[in-house]
This record gives sequence, C-alpha cells and structure tokens, in this order.
Amino acid sequence: MVFNADILIHAGLGNSDQQHWQSIWEKQFNFTRIEQQDWETSVCSDWIKTINDYVNRYDPENVILVGHSLACAAIASWAKQYNIAIKGVLLVAPSDTEADSYPTGTSGFTPMPLGKLPFKSITVFSNNDFYVSRERASLFADSWGSEIVNIGDAGHINVSAGYGEWNEGLELLKKLDAGY
Repeated sequence: MVFNADILIHAGLGNSDQQHWQSIWEKQFNFTRIEQQDWETSVCSDWIKTINDYVNRYDPENVILVGHSLACAAIASWAKQYNIAIKGVLLVAPSDTEADSYPTGTSGFTPMPLGKLPFKSITVFSNNDFYVSRERASLFADSWGSEIVNIGDAGHINVSAGYGEWNEGLELLKKLDAGY
C-alpha cells in the first residue's frame, strides 16, 4: 500500500505502545509520529502548538492527521484555533473529555470542541468504548462534519480490544489519501 500524503500519527493519552495499530502503521509505512512532551498530564494548548509545529513542517494541503483517543479532541481544538486546510484527518475512538469515565490529570481539553472541521474527516468509533458513548461519539462526528464509521463492539479500538494490525483502518486512511 502506497500513500501520497504526508501522514502524521498522533497518539492519545499515555502514547501508543509498539503493538498499537498506530505504531505498526508508523513503522510499516514510515509515517511520522507527533511527539508530545507530556503524554501523562497533557495540556491541550501544548498539544495544539505541537500539532501545528508538525503540520507546518510539510505542505499542509498534503497532510493527513491520524488521531486516536484524546488526540481527536486535540486535533479538533487545533483546527478551531488555526483553521489550516489540510488534506484530511482520521479520528479514531474519540475520548469524551467531559465524561465521568475520562481519566483525570489532563487540562484544557474541555469542553469538547464541536465546530465543523475545515477539511475532510472520518470518525471511527465503537458501540462499547469505555471512554465515549456511541451517542456522544456520533455527536462529535456530526459536529465535526465527519463521515461516520461505527465498527460495532470494538472497545477503545486499541491493543487491549484486539487492534494491533488494523487493515480496515488502513482502508479508511487510503480513502482519505485518495481525496474521497
């Protein structure tokens, strides 16, 4: 599989370990991981600045961001603040930072950003994600103007839910790369 866009991977809280689909994709396709300074007590404004720094290393119109979990809120917040037209974004398992189930220790990620994104987006979620209800994930995707993909009972779409290699996700990324 060949990608034409510059793919930037952004993990969620705690970063993604080597068995996570994001890490597998990063190695397999030589994607770039956005490295945050603090993965445990994350500050939204710091994450937004770092995202912007990485995007501006490339031609933004050729960048696709791939966010998982908390990175989805950070990317939506980045889009609201900077309004840069990138090629697209794949938002997977967005965490609901306003939910009781959301871990403590982060700051600035509430309220959830609900503005329409200024670029193409696909939001993928599951029916039984501990960090977001199906209804809230659908609200986020609708608000962002995303194509919505519900993949059923898939937990948080991470390693513990059985998502190391994730070929269906690659197909969605390829769709964004083709400009769907």
